[in-house]
Order: sequence, then C-alpha cells, then structure tokens
Amino acid sequence: MRLALCCLLICSAASSAEVVDIGSRRELFVDRLLIERLVNARLELQKPVDKGEVLRLDKPWEGAFCGYFTVLKDGGRYRLYYRGLPGAGRDGNPEEVTCYAESADGIRWQKPSLRMHNVYGALDNNVILGAAPPFSHNLTPFLDTRPEAQPAQRYKALAGIGKSGLVAFVSADGVRWNKLRQHPVLPPGGSRFDSQNLAFWSESEQRYVCYYRTFKRIGDASYRWVSRATSPDFLDWSAGEEMSFGEAPAEHLYTNQTSAYFRAPHLYISIAARFFPGRQALSEQEARAIQVNPDYFRDVSDAVLFSSRGGLRYDRTFLESFLRPGVGLENWVSRTNYPALNIVQTGPAEMSFYVNRNYGQPTAHLARYTLRPDGFVSVHAGYDGGELLTKPLGFQGNRLEINYSTSAAGSIRVEIQDAAGKPVPGFSLAESPEIIGDQIERIVRWTGGSDVSPLGAKPVRLRFALKDADLYSFRFHTK
Repeated sequence: MRLALCCLLICSAASSAEVVDIGSRRELFVDRLLIERLVNARLELQKPVDKGEVLRLDKPWEGAFCGYFTVLKDGGRYRLYYRGLPGAGRDGNPEEVTCYAESADGIRWQKPSLRMHNVYGALDNNVILGAAPPFSHNLTPFLDTRPEAQPAQRYKALAGIGKSGLVAFVSADGVRWNKLRQHPVLPPGGSRFDSQNLAFWSESEQRYVCYYRTFKRIGDASYRWVSRATSPDFLDWSAGEEMSFGEAPAEHLYTNQTSAYFRAPHLYISIAARFFPGRQALSEQEARAIQVNPDYFRDVSDAVLFSSRGGLRYDRTFLESFLRPGVGLENWVSRTNYPALNIVQTGPAEMSFYVNRNYGQPTAHLARYTLRPDGFVSVHAGYDGGELLTKPLGFQGNRLEINYSTSAAGSIRVEIQDAAGKPVPGFSLAESPEIIGDQIERIVRWTGGSDVSPLGAKPVRLRFALKDADLYSFRFHTK
C-alpha cells in the first residue's frame, strides 16, 4: 500500500509538472532546469586537462602584468587580445597597450609584426591599440553575430574605466579599431568598470548584453560583483542591474567571463576568476624565490563555473573550484589563474579555454586547458547504476542525439515517457539496446528505429539509465 501510494504521488506530481520547451536546442547539465530527479546518480563537475603554456609574455611592452585576455574564433582563424603592461600601475596608465596574437589552430600562436604603433621607439610589435589611456586597460572585443551587423563593424568592443565610462569600438578586420562615437555608451558614475567588461550579441534574447564590474555591499563587506545592461543597437544601453546568484554565498568575482556557448548559444557559460583578498599562501621568502612583485603575493585566486539562461540570474550549481591553482608556488600569488574570455573548439573532440598564469612574475604566460565538447558537467552514475529523469519536455525534430562516455563494462539506455511518466510503446527501456562507447554525437535507437517525430506533438520525459557512464548533453534535431 505504501509503495502504491508513493507511486501515485510521483505520477500526480509528474503530470502537473511544468513543460520545458527545448525545441531543437542542445542542452547541457550546467544547471538543474531540466532535471526532475536523479537516482544513484549525480551532477559531476569535470576536470580540465592542462595542455601547458601557449604564449610567453616576454616582449618589453608585455611583461608580468599582462591581463584581460580575449580569444575569438573566426572561421579558420583564432584571434587573441590582451593588455600589455610591464610593471604594476594604476588603471589606465600610459604604459598600457592592447596586444594581438593569432593562430590557425588555437594551439600554436604567433605575435605578428603589425607596425601600427611606435612602442619603445620601434614599430616591430604586435600592438593594435597604443598609448590610449584608459582604453588599453581592458579592450574586450567580440565578433558580432547579429545578422544586420555592418561589415565595417563586424568586430565590436567595449573599453574604459570608472572615470571614462565604457566606450564602444568597432573594426572590420579585428586589428584596426576606431571609436564608434566619442562619448561613452555606458557613462561614468554608475560603476568603476575596473575589470574586463564584456559584451556580445545574444541570439536567444535578440539584443546586445553587457556584463561588467560593480561592487555590492553585503553586511560589513564589499564584494566584487557583476551587473548587466542590454542594448538593441550597441549604442543605447539600459540602466545596469545587479546579477543574482540565488542562495550562493557571496564571493569576490574578479572577472565574470560570460559568453554564449558556441554549441548552445542560449546557454551563457562563465569560467570566472574567484578572488580571495588577504588570503595568503606564500611566505615572504617563498615570494622572493619566485621573483613575484612584492605587492602581489598576499592574495589567492582560482576559477569557478557558473551559467545563465539570460536575464538577471546566474546559476551557481557548483560552488567548488572548476580550476584549482595547482602545484607550484607561482600559482598561489595575487591575480593569477584568471581565465581568458570565451571557449573555442580546437579539434573534433576538443574545446579549449585559456588561463593567465604566473601573474606579477618574470615567467608570466598564457596556458591552455581542454575539455570534450559540452564537457563542463556530466550526469554520472557508477558501476551499480543510476538514473536521470527529466521534466516534461517539448521538442522539435526526428532524432535524439547524446554526448556520452561509458567504461567497457558500462552502458546507457534511454526511455521516452509521456508527461505522466508512462513509457511510450516502442521507446521503453526494455526496447532500448545498450549504448556503449564514447561519442560526441550519437543518435539513440530503439528496437523499432530512431524516428521520434511522431512523439513531438505532446510533452515527453526522458529517462536515462546509466551504468559506469557519463552523459554530457542531449538534443532533438533533424539529421
């Protein structure tokens, strides 16, 4: 009787659950929006793979205080932008320049001799924005994917600090930049803007969005925070509003690095720098040994993962570190381990993000880390097996595709249920052959085939049965 009552309550709750319309979008598990329940399974934050140094910051105009990196992939070319700064100085000081590097694969990078600006008496350099305080402090470009974007403004950027506000820049080629207009698009006074302030065109929201540095007072402490503004045309922006992190504890987020994930642009992914001022790991003797600037070893930082689906809410499903500082005293100094903006694909089964390492030291460099596509988080079950049940979903398409990995002993099976939780004939777990292997894009088949289009008229649930397996993403689509 108790079991029957339990089943009755579950089925009743299932039938009244809100339907999430995913269309043909690829869905990841960076939040819990689609999850009804997990049984003997869990969301597991993945571990990026360290691929080592890709760019040494050793030119006279670069140096130990390079920062605020942005990586863009434009067709077959990768572009890298960053602040060059040999010595510590105030924000917007005349020593700051904006540097540029490029790559054919995102792995091997070159610093072209652009001969655009005379720096330290020479034109042989990779500087695209010279002594132009304060805009070289944090020029942050993006590739404008808005269909109506003019060719001359294909690349856009924001730059500036508190006293200047954020000024809009545009470029046809990503190298030669001009101000879109002289006065700022986000005026001074509302923020200090003393970080990497970024923008992009949101396909899902049909507007430009900007995420920028603010400070938030909570109790007796002031925290580095994130605010957001939006614009229909990149010129007229809404008043900024603070982002919410729900019930997550307040922490200093130095850079937010929010971007529309390239395989699922309705999901904004942030690999952000988390900063702990005054949390000291090194002694003065250890700091001298690695030659870090004496003002830059009394804090520590790492990187965390959070996400948004637009609007004013971030989802911090995971509070633990996504990227730990790691072995080596050089990784435990102030303002190191700061991720670059954007994640880019660098191979059929690999995507990369980049991290500013050894800040304030002669060995300052940019490092590369990799994940499988969609591989930020998985639904994981061990050898004993487990299950994921989704909420009711509306979808479009005739195939179900999954990104998954199993052990040799493991497997995944998939059942499609109606909204009330009843298996759909032809798509039950008993009719789902075991899926084994490791594939980025695998079409799910049942004994009767793979065509799910007859089910698209009504909401469905997906039940994934996993054994020693990981599920990274899924989508319905026509293929």
